[in-house]
Amino acid sequence: MVLRLAFLSAFLSLLAVAVAAIPKTDYDVIIVGGGPAGLSALSGVSRVRRTALLFDSREYRNAPTREMHDVIGNDGTPPAEFRALAQKQISEYPTAHIKNGTVKSITPTGDGNITTFSVTDKEGKKYTARKIVLGTGLKDVLPATPGLKEAWGKGIFWCPWCDGYEHRDQPFGIIGDLADALGSVLETNTQFSDIIAFVNGTQTPQGEAKATSQHEGWEEQLKAWNVKIENRTISSIERIQDGSTHRNASGQYDKFRVHFTHGKPVERNAFIVNFPSVQRSDLPEKLGLTVSDEKVKVTSDDQRTNKKGVWAIGDANSDGSTNVPHAMFSGKKAAVYLHVEISREDSQSKISKRSGSLSRRELEREAVDAIGDNLESQWKRIQPKN
Repeated sequence: MVLRLAFLSAFLSLLAVAVAAIPKTDYDVIIVGGGPAGLSALSGVSRVRRTALLFDSREYRNAPTREMHDVIGNDGTPPAEFRALAQKQISEYPTAHIKNGTVKSITPTGDGNITTFSVTDKEGKKYTARKIVLGTGLKDVLPATPGLKEAWGKGIFWCPWCDGYEHRDQPFGIIGDLADALGSVLETNTQFSDIIAFVNGTQTPQGEAKATSQHEGWEEQLKAWNVKIENRTISSIERIQDGSTHRNASGQYDKFRVHFTHGKPVERNAFIVNFPSVQRSDLPEKLGLTVSDEKVKVTSDDQRTNKKGVWAIGDANSDGSTNVPHAMFSGKKAAVYLHVEISREDSQSKISKRSGSLSRRELEREAVDAIGDNLESQWKRIQPKN
């Protein structure tokens, strides 16, 4: 019996310096958001055989848009077709998983050294992962002007790179505060020369002061570009022609009639707008992420947030771009960095000491499991015969 105890004691001493255990989770990474950013992140981690689950709430900022542009190889592709093909291709990787659903909460559960998270969906089902990627995006806050929401992404847009070219050289409008008008002109003057800025009653002394604070000499510059200012209050926007049916290979010919609270209406073929956008999801707030000007603060080189183990990608983050190529690039960046981080954790675990993380009872159980019946057989072999 003394020999048996001595052997166990020696084995437990050796086991105490064994490698630290990596927490077991359902997935290496859980990605929230099924737009181009989230899909790119899923593709990236799947290519290196990381297990991943992507939650797709089926809410997309560009869902109303007729088609994507300035996306090399996919110019003119409707967003829904792009997502469907991406999902089909990514689903060929055995470690990639996609679930249609909404994430309700994300709770850090790690010990501070190696991160782990518990994710609960809207149905109450829980999942665990070592890393989190948020591709939850933004949503545009549209005014209640009749006709505006119905035309959103179909002749009325906010991105001149995404939608401007198809309406080039047509009568054009800018909708938004006076202070934002010049910025839109500087973005669109190479595509449009007949421009009216519909400032919706914001050309007041206060509005002009705000414009001056943002663009010194704004009035002279607008005149230099032959931009007319329309200060009447918009009451509704009426579509009188649909560019989805009135189009050719490279142009879309929408037409709208802008009605005001007084006076005659004005016709334009397309508009760029200046409206605010906000975080679509409350998960960044719940996780305690740093959010400034409705953007999740990230480090530009790797898309990390201030919360260890959490990345933010696409429109939701702060690195300054909001388009499909940017979303895909940021998703790939996050995939690379989280893959390397997990590998470093695994590597460090293989050479680090356990530091007493298991109780002696747990160590003894592991010792018995590791030894099996070897000790008993040895003990019986050396017992004196009667």
